[in-house]
Amino acid sequence: MITVLDAQQFRACFMDCVRAVNEVTAGQVVSIDGKTVRRSHDRFIGKSAIHMVSAWASANQLVLGQIKLDERSNEIVAIPELLKVLEVAGCIVTIDAIGC
Repeated sequence: MITVLDAQQFRACFMDCVRAVNEVTAGQVVSIDGKTVRRSHDRFIGKSAIHMVSAWASANQLVLGQIKLDERSNEIVAIPELLKVLEVAGCIVTIDAIGC
């Protein structure tokens, strides 16, 4: 039997868990960056690699959230979506050159 997780429900539960164990304080550095997930492609069936944008809380050493990019999208589109679901008021948010 194959069971598939509902992505939205998992995301909501994950965010509740992160909020329960993490206290984001004013001045904390939250780094936003995109990465390609290593070995997530399959050239044989034409599946391209998975691209993710993550928010990293450096003081807590914890990923606060991630968004998977659509195949035809890029980080610039995903960054605002990720920031909408995070409480980063008072934090120092850093983004690499693509976000400029």
